[in-house]
Amino acid sequence: MLKTENLQYSYNSGPALRFPDIHCETGEHWLLLGQSGCGKTTLLHLLGGLLTPRQGKVILGQTTLNALSSSQLDKFRGKNIGIIFQNPHFVRSLTVGENLALAQQLAGVPADKNRIVHLLDRLAIGHKINAKTSDLSQGERQRAAIARALVNKPEVILADEPTSALDDVNTEEVIRLLEETASEVNATLLVVTHDGRLKEKFSKQINLNG
Repeated sequence: MLKTENLQYSYNSGPALRFPDIHCETGEHWLLLGQSGCGKTTLLHLLGGLLTPRQGKVILGQTTLNALSSSQLDKFRGKNIGIIFQNPHFVRSLTVGENLALAQQLAGVPADKNRIVHLLDRLAIGHKINAKTSDLSQGERQRAAIARALVNKPEVILADEPTSALDDVNTEEVIRLLEETASEVNATLLVVTHDGRLKEKFSKQINLNG
């Protein structure tokens, strides 16, 4: 379960961004819509514990994220929140498999090579496990980013504009993969986007434009 209460954030001395309260039950799939500049990515970073709210709470299960210390939050996020950024970043000197193993290590969970192999196979890039991420195509990098977000079986998956640079066919494929792989671990999925093509694919929606 992921929910927010009275959430606000401001950059430096700028005006406060105020967000609607969110309540997403475990295993539900949600779409968060809004045009560029409305605060979608800011909200995603607040939900992921990457930003601290000026006011309000972000609650995952029984844990209030902004009540945790920095070190507690890092470990909690690594175990319980999978984030898929619009432009994924990997450690370039490591292979795909090593990047996923690093995500396990940073979260303080036991290394699970079988889990890594299963995810990469499920996303049809198992043959790339020993490749450097710089040698992957855009689509393969996206799949590797999804695998990394799922490797620790998170309670919540946050995806930031996962289809913004994709054609219709690949958009369908990425959304299908996100929904299916989220369902495999019974994770709450929240896709943040301005891509109107996704409206008909999600029955549960939040619109930041009102």
